[in-house]
Amino acid sequence: MITLTTAISRYSPKSPPRHGKLYSGVLVSIKLPGSTVYTSDYFGKAKIVASSVKMESSVISQKGSMGNTRLGCAARHGQEEVVKMLLAQDDIDPNKRDIRGLTPLWWAALNGHEGVVKMLLSRGDTNPNSSDPFDRTPLWMAVSDGHEGVVKILLERNNTDPNWFDQYNVTPLELAILNEDQGLVKILLGRDDIDPNWSWSTKGTALMMAARKGQEGVVKLLLERDDVDPNKLDKDNQTALWCAAYHGHEGVVKALLPRDNVSIDTPGGYNQILLSWAANNGHEGVMKLLLHRDDVNSDGPDEIGKTPLLLAAQTGHKRLVKALLKLEIDPDRPDECGRTPLSKAAENGKEEVVKILLEWDNVSPDKPDKDGQRPLWWAARNGHEGVVRLLLEQEGVSNNKPNRYGQTPLSIAARYGHVGVISLLQSLADATHRTT
Repeated sequence: MITLTTAISRYSPKSPPRHGKLYSGVLVSIKLPGSTVYTSDYFGKAKIVASSVKMESSVISQKGSMGNTRLGCAARHGQEEVVKMLLAQDDIDPNKRDIRGLTPLWWAALNGHEGVVKMLLSRGDTNPNSSDPFDRTPLWMAVSDGHEGVVKILLERNNTDPNWFDQYNVTPLELAILNEDQGLVKILLGRDDIDPNWSWSTKGTALMMAARKGQEGVVKLLLERDDVDPNKLDKDNQTALWCAAYHGHEGVVKALLPRDNVSIDTPGGYNQILLSWAANNGHEGVMKLLLHRDDVNSDGPDEIGKTPLLLAAQTGHKRLVKALLKLEIDPDRPDECGRTPLSKAAENGKEEVVKILLEWDNVSPDKPDKDGQRPLWWAARNGHEGVVRLLLEQEGVSNNKPNRYGQTPLSIAARYGHVGVISLLQSLADATHRTT
């Protein structure tokens, strides 16, 4: 004799789940003598409340007409009383998959039904790593939808694999970082057997991902683990520190630098040294943090000879230029093409930077590059009148010195139609002619 009363109350979910496309079909059908009671339709969820209806027999089969298991449907919708009733049946398999290949535990984890998850895991034969066709486990799905309670319950089981990755090689830890869920990151890192150094093809390790996204709190959590390798490289040969410095995340850089085993000398992508990256992108705060390190070479060129000063000058970051000039560096150091910081600033029309550089005695205003092109030539070529004026005021700067191809500042300005520059250069030539 089984006592069961079925009462149905429908309600709409507060917010659509991330995997809403998976929700369709009937929740559970319980065959009573002469009738079948459906506890959900296609458009809503239902809640079953069990109390006192007597019947002489009940038939609860493993699968419904739509290929959904009874236990799976009940677990999916959080029907704890139904789950309890079904688990009491001798022939119920808690790992039986529905037509989509999904287990009851998978459904309960996805929807955050903590009570159902506990019931299912209380059975020793429930597999906590039962993955879907995309290799996503119940833990993966609980992390995906931010169900902290379910994640905690699953991680209490020693045989739950916290490093299981989906078909795209994304682990639950990486997924939590991608979703910027620091709470879940902390919970996952509580498992000693989780691998924080797993590196998938595009984003690198968990530390790299957090550093790239500027997640200071997550970076600090990861660095609390002794087994985290801060120098592991991604496919572009970048470390977590490089990722943080490149994107200007000062807080992350500040968290990484005190770590004794953090390397600054690792070659990064794009053939630039770390300080050069910060200079090129104008990250003044990051540069100041790096310059406090004794092992940082403030005048070291990258593989193509560009120094931090040259990169800061060509991009017009005047405060960085001032900060670098206060150090013991060569302000006229050329790159492999013979281009100086002044030459680059003149080419790009960075007038304020040009003024700063010209105030230094050991900066040559007329130094040619390997093609014989001087700062004035570059300024004239690109029509930067203000820079041309500044350079023409400097002693030793001539408006008629050609490059190796015979092009003078005046001729190159005429070629590109920079009327204002042409007028300036001609006025100087006329004044010089009258003087002589």
